[in-house]
Amino acid sequence: MKKSERHEQILELIKNKHLETQDDLVSALREYGLDCTQATVSRDIKELRLTKIQTEDGRYRYAVPEGNDQHVVGKLLEAFSNGFVSSDFSGNIVVIKTVVGMAPACAYAVDAVQWQEVVGTIAGEDTILVVTKSLSASKKFLAKLDTLIK
Repeated sequence: MKKSERHEQILELIKNKHLETQDDLVSALREYGLDCTQATVSRDIKELRLTKIQTEDGRYRYAVPEGNDQHVVGKLLEAFSNGFVSSDFSGNIVVIKTVVGMAPACAYAVDAVQWQEVVGTIAGEDTILVVTKSLSASKKFLAKLDTLIK
């Protein structure tokens, strides 16, 4: 398992679950079939710059910080939404059409998010070639794009 895949799963988990401890996070990852140690999760928390926030009931849970990195990714995703025209796929190849001149920024946004389905991107002026891991990964990636642009 790649670190980027684990990081993506961690970010997804903390968005959807109230995880209070590193042990909670390790257990949640194991439920998804990702076997890792508390030491690995501790390093991941540092690399992702996760913080703890107080919940309404006074407890604490992990959350994504409201810092510069998240701001930059948010801006890139906003640029992607504004530049997106259409998408289609064939097998593990996804082709995204953008407004002229926006493909490099949109491809960079896809790279910055580090979706586990994506192997890599190549951008022209108004077209992005996205290579995914499989046909099913292409479908999952397009579903995420659909959610993003709405």
